[in-house]
Amino acid sequence: MKRALYLLSGGLSGFFIVLIMLIILAQIIGRMMGFIVPSAEDFSGYALAASTFFGLAYTFREGGHIRVNLAIQRLPESLQRPLETLVLTLAFLLLCFCSYYCTYMVWESYDFEEVTHGYIPIPLWIPQVPLAIGMIAFNLAVLDSLIDNIRGITPHYKQLEGEDASLELIEDPDEATAPQASSKERAK
Repeated sequence: MKRALYLLSGGLSGFFIVLIMLIILAQIIGRMMGFIVPSAEDFSGYALAASTFFGLAYTFREGGHIRVNLAIQRLPESLQRPLETLVLTLAFLLLCFCSYYCTYMVWESYDFEEVTHGYIPIPLWIPQVPLAIGMIAFNLAVLDSLIDNIRGITPHYKQLEGEDASLELIEDPDEATAPQASSKERAK
């Protein structure tokens, strides 16, 4: 179920990127044919915000966020997990704060019946909902990794770090350019 949540979050992020493309394409075709698409810039901006926030949880889970782990990698194994737990705990607390206030912002916009300024006025809470949902999903992704780390399970984003170019290859360029053993030699 967790995997489905992250995939849904990433899928919604991709959907809103496609929506931006369609809005801009409609605007270009409209200008060529002599009409404008009202509030196209506004809707593109809302879709960009939705894409960004929906993409947070999926990107975190897949190890796509920039993490400065050079210092953590240099620490002894016995200190790496507690430090990772501390960082994830602080991130979780910060995201709880952000999630609460994003949700409160949506409720406040709904309660005060605020509308957007543009050719097409729409209730402001509608474009704000994806921000709150995306932030909550990101919060759950960090909580999931925090629980895994506390239980002694390597979080999913750390499992994917090994797929990137490692520092050893950068530090020892001779090793990177050395001819690789054939599959028959490795099998022996």
